[in-house]
Amino acid sequence: MAKKGKKKKQAVSADGTITLATNRRARHDYKILDTVECGIVLVGTEIKSLRDGKISLNDAFATIDKGEVFLRNLHIPEYSYGHWTNHSPKRTRKLLLHRREIDRLLGQVRNGNRTLIPLKAYLKNGIAKLELGLGEGKQAYDKREDIKRRTEEREVTQMMGRRMKGMRG
Repeated sequence: MAKKGKKKKQAVSADGTITLATNRRARHDYKILDTVECGIVLVGTEIKSLRDGKISLNDAFATIDKGEVFLRNLHIPEYSYGHWTNHSPKRTRKLLLHRREIDRLLGQVRNGNRTLIPLKAYLKNGIAKLELGLGEGKQAYDKREDIKRRTEEREVTQMMGRRMKGMRG
């Protein structure tokens, strides 16, 4: 009997959504101003590959062209059991949003150095969804301040935990 490939452990939340991938780097490099949930237009073998947990949000970004939102550089590898019907891994995919959401995002993106970044990909009731964030680029000193603040908060919680257990800090 042939061995099956290892499946990635997928996080299931209380409301039944299955998280496929998160873009942790985006929150480090960008200050997220707003988020919006949108659907993704996929072809047959892409959803099968997604359900296997194979997706990479690194280097992905969204653009607004001719009143429609497109996701670029999202990597969904070819489905292992597919054949000539397989998709190309880095093809441009259309995102599904309401017209008023697209218009609002378009106004925000045109208003300066803001960009659309995918933050999280997940399955909601069996349908592929994407959390899209409106981000503003951080400077190097902003990133250092965030790291310093997180380190200080971690040390405080560790000290509080030690005091609660009766240990010396």
